[in-house]
Parts: sequence; C-alpha cells; structure tokens
Amino acid sequence: MFFDNPFKTRMPRDDEYLAGRHLPIFAGGDHAVLGTDMSPPFAETMQQIIFGLGCFWGAERLFWTLPGVHVTAVGYAGGRTPHPTYEEVCSGQTGHTEVVLVVFDPQRQSLGNLLQTFWQAHDPTQGFRQGNDRGTQYRSAIFATDDAQLDQVTESANAFQKALTAAGFGKITTEIALAGDFYYAETYHQQYLHKVPNGYCGLRGTGVACLSPAGDD
Repeated sequence: MFFDNPFKTRMPRDDEYLAGRHLPIFAGGDHAVLGTDMSPPFAETMQQIIFGLGCFWGAERLFWTLPGVHVTAVGYAGGRTPHPTYEEVCSGQTGHTEVVLVVFDPQRQSLGNLLQTFWQAHDPTQGFRQGNDRGTQYRSAIFATDDAQLDQVTESANAFQKALTAAGFGKITTEIALAGDFYYAETYHQQYLHKVPNGYCGLRGTGVACLSPAGDD
C-alpha cells in the first residue's frame, strides 16, 4: 500500500539507496516514431535537455511531436542508484524521477518553446506527485546541459511562478539543476504510447499560460 512505503513522500537517506548495477538495462535502438538513434553520440549541432513532468509515457509523446526534435528517450535521473530498473525507481529508493531526454536542433526548435511546453503540460507545484501519481519518481524536474541553459531555465521558472501566483497556485517545486547521469529506461517504456496508443497518460496542466520570452518563438 502507498502509506506503507515511506519513500513515496521523502527521498532516501544515504544508507537507504539501492545498489543498482554496473551495466545498462537498455541495449539501444532507433526511435519508433522518428527513426533516429536514441543513443549518443549526437551531432554537435544538437542540444540536449532533460525534463521530468510525471509519468514519462505521455511526457515523451508530448516532446517527440514538436518540430526540430531530433530524438527523445525516457529514463531515470536525479538520483543515485546506477542503471536502475523501473521497479527499483518505483520503490522510491533510487532517488530518481521519471524523465524524458530531449535532443533538439536549436535552429528549428528553441529552448524557450520547449520550456513553455514543459510548464504548461503539468502542475509544477505538487512536490512528490503529479495528479494521482504519487511518489518521488513523479516529481517535476529540469536538468540542464550547461550554465547557459540553466540560467534560461531559472528565468523561465521565475516568470511562470508569477503567472501561477496570480492564478492562485503555490510555489513551484520543480527540481532545477545541471544534469548528472541519465539512465535509459527499459525498451518497452520507450515510445510507449506509440506502441500502445490507448495507454495511460497522466499529463494535466494547470491552465495557466507560460509566455515564451520575447523573440523566442
């Protein structure tokens, strides 16, 4: 039961993390929709960012439909356990949240528009949950590639906070940091809603608009 697991409402202490493993659980492959290789290295002209906005099935579909997105992949980030399984992440003892790696062409898709899509697609004020999905693995997160991205993410969060506050929502709880290790999820999770079109999608926005920065169309 939910209330029997303390890691649904708090992060593990240092001695509570699962050990994980040395080898990846994803063997690689092409994106089922875009046809591009999901594994690095990616072209130097591409940029990367990692988003967590609840269950990663619907979140990945949201981003692969955008123009200029080269590839997406679902996985786990923000925790300590190396190469975790889905079941381990759901236990709450890895510290990871479910995320989507977005690799995009900045000449065709702006970071500002990706951030606008991210903020409007979920409720970033809910802490360790997203709607009915409860647990630390559903927390909102953005993991930036470099300091320039991080500055733009922070600026975007501050601007959206003003809009949320005006609409009566609370403080943004989104974890914002430079990216650490990204671990690919199991093959069956990749492009799940393409493989299972009627599968579960928990994305629910707040209805509050996030305005893209001037000139960042």
